[in-house]
Amino acid sequence: MDEKRLYQIIKRPIVTEKVMRLREKKNIVAFEVDINANKKEIKEAVEKIFKVKVKKVRTMIVRGKKVRRGWVEGKRPNWKKAYIELQEGDRIEYFEGA
Repeated sequence: MDEKRLYQIIKRPIVTEKVMRLREKKNIVAFEVDINANKKEIKEAVEKIFKVKVKKVRTMIVRGKKVRRGWVEGKRPNWKKAYIELQEGDRIEYFEGA
């Protein structure tokens, strides 16, 4: 898989209180990923980009919320979230120096 495709699969890290608790307790991190990517591609992308070993990948489709601007109703797009469990001893640091 070429490097450009790796960065198309992994879009951004998800940094919430829930994910931080999972990171501390079970060594799990979360990313927003390409909606068409499968678990195998996500695992390969994380291992190559961050140079860690992935133990397990869980994915889910997050439904877009309905939004209103006055009379106009719309919907945000659906997106895919991946919870990635890392091998013992591996870590991903989102922010350098943090």
